[in-house]
Amino acid sequence: MLPAREPVLADWPDWAPEPVVMALAGSGIQQPWAHQVQAADLAHGGQHVAIATGTASGKSLAYWLPVLSAVHEGLTAANGRGATALYLAPTKALGHDQLRSLAAIDLAGLRATVVDGDTPAEERAWARSHANVIVTNPDLVHFTLLASHQQWASFLRRLRYVVIDEAHTYRGVFGAHVSAVLRRLLRVCDRYGAHPTFIAASATIAEPGAFLERMIGTAAEQITLDCSPAPQRTVALWEPGLTLGADQSKGTPTRRSAAAEAADLLTDLVVEGRQSIAFIRSRRGAEAVAAMVRDRLAEVDPDLVSGVASYRGGYLPEERRDLEKRLRSGQIQALASTNALELGIDISGLDAVITAGWPGTRASIWQQFGRAGRTNSAALAMFVSRDDPLDAYVVSHPEALLGEPVEAIVIDPSNPVVLGPHLCAAAAELPITDEEAIRWFGAGAPAILAALGAEGLLRRRPTGWFWTSRDRATDLADLRGTGGAPITIVEDGTGRILGTVDSASSHAQIHTGAVYTHQGVTHLVLDLDLDARVATVQEQPVDFTTNAREVSDIRITSEQQSIPWGEGTMSFGEVQVTAQVVSFQRRRVITGEVLGEQGLDLPERLLTTKAVWWTLSPDQIEAAGVDELDVPGAAHAAEHASIGLLPLFATCDRWDIGGVSTACHPDTGRATVFVYDGLNGGAGFAERGFEVARAWLQATHDLILTCPCDQGCPSCIQSPKCGNGNNPLDKGGAVRLLAQLLTG
Repeated sequence: MLPAREPVLADWPDWAPEPVVMALAGSGIQQPWAHQVQAADLAHGGQHVAIATGTASGKSLAYWLPVLSAVHEGLTAANGRGATALYLAPTKALGHDQLRSLAAIDLAGLRATVVDGDTPAEERAWARSHANVIVTNPDLVHFTLLASHQQWASFLRRLRYVVIDEAHTYRGVFGAHVSAVLRRLLRVCDRYGAHPTFIAASATIAEPGAFLERMIGTAAEQITLDCSPAPQRTVALWEPGLTLGADQSKGTPTRRSAAAEAADLLTDLVVEGRQSIAFIRSRRGAEAVAAMVRDRLAEVDPDLVSGVASYRGGYLPEERRDLEKRLRSGQIQALASTNALELGIDISGLDAVITAGWPGTRASIWQQFGRAGRTNSAALAMFVSRDDPLDAYVVSHPEALLGEPVEAIVIDPSNPVVLGPHLCAAAAELPITDEEAIRWFGAGAPAILAALGAEGLLRRRPTGWFWTSRDRATDLADLRGTGGAPITIVEDGTGRILGTVDSASSHAQIHTGAVYTHQGVTHLVLDLDLDARVATVQEQPVDFTTNAREVSDIRITSEQQSIPWGEGTMSFGEVQVTAQVVSFQRRRVITGEVLGEQGLDLPERLLTTKAVWWTLSPDQIEAAGVDELDVPGAAHAAEHASIGLLPLFATCDRWDIGGVSTACHPDTGRATVFVYDGLNGGAGFAERGFEVARAWLQATHDLILTCPCDQGCPSCIQSPKCGNGNNPLDKGGAVRLLAQLLTG
């Protein structure tokens, strides 16, 4: 039970104009909390600031107070447009939600509008000329605002503030891309004589000021003490019961799926009249949970069925906004959602939150838990574990969630794979010299510019590097790290577009034969055409899901750091991974029972990335008591478990990383286990693993050792994405190998 927290109030700052204070009071804010004023004071004084406090802690007032004050004062002084501000959200839904909040503030002269990919050309033209607050996302800044900055000159010259909302979402490669976009924005603004102040708002993360500093390349302050009220919250850790499912022939116990368990709990909450959200890890899972809840409610009270819905990425904009409206109004009593609703969309009055499966980080799970009890009534937050090493560790070690600080965000703004395309875009915006490149993008930028010049992408002239192609430079940067344009899902026969899937996920999610679910309706993928970027699907009711299997090979291209662990080594560096989705399994939704496996003919994918790896000498293996023939299974088991637990130490998900293990790798000559970033150029996750290797591998050892199964199970060493069908695996051997390594 987490106790309620009383608020700490503060006076409105002296610099806040009375009309702004009155307008905020008219929207329902009578007096600010202390942390809101502290952050607003720093921003008003020109300090870049990151505020990282809990869900529903009023972070929006901390940035809107200085923004609206600047807009009001600018209008008074200029008798015209005055100061401008840019609000950046990671999703369109959050941007539209913020515009609704601004619309409730009755401040004369405030002209706020959304400009995103759905905005018509005439509305964009009005925004460029007249808006003083533009709500948008990093994608539009990258593709539109900076690419045509001359058309936005009037807005950019007056730019006083840039708000980065839900900043904790900008991790890994996506964060590195957004960092480059923000630095390009600062460079263009500098050319127009503007020097905006950045205000970042985030869920609770470690070192938010340092994170903002890495994002924009200049010093930033931070506010982390939460002075807002919080309701009493009951936190429950729920482990589904064991069943004989996935491998009945061997009698291997598995746990009932977290999705099925969440559906039962959500059904009970609806029957009791509790408005609730279940956060499900995958799009298919969210759709399946909503369908299961509808089926269960139809047996209890058919009138309740209409109050159940699913929410995920890939829906059309009008579908998302209708769902958000119905949730706020109370028409929806139970929502099964991906983490798309983890962000700060203003949804109040929820009684309970169910998180089915570890969402990736402690910051994410507390952000999800915070969706319950936003009206200061007692709330319930439940974590339902999957049959997964990390989930099992959290349930058996509650202190890993309740007693540990949240993570720091991992990004690498210097990643050359990310930075190269953005330097091309920067050169297209304004020719760039080596000195400018160092100022805005870091010491390694000139070398990347030279390499781009050698490739013929840039040309050096006396005044700097120029983009000379007629193509758009912005098209080179894959901002969300998806590996290409999205794949469109089209219904066979009707041609109706059901949604999209990013390119990197397409091989595993919408291969031929895969199950695709849209608004509770299951479809089978008839064909995936990678050249046309279209997947054709046909509606078909099924009671199974599909899981793709991938095989991979790895080569070390450069070892950047290495430390001895006794006779073993722990290393970090660059690797090249060749991966291919080769087959998929069909599994029962509820029991996880394997119904069969079918081969696939999909092309290989080549990935140049970063990895952490460790080796053991023959003497160490002998000392561990592992027979030579058992080394592959022991190393394989250690690889699976370590991948499962890395998200507890780095801000990643197990699907963001991959692994390879071998009894004798050709590049090391020893038994070696690799864990690598699953994104081109690396995302910082493997490097974080190298930094915390001892704590990470100790937790991995302890998890395998204490798991009650005999031969290994999904809660310790079995992996749902193993390309070798979880064979061979040696649980005891993995424990002994890790114990021997940790003595070094």
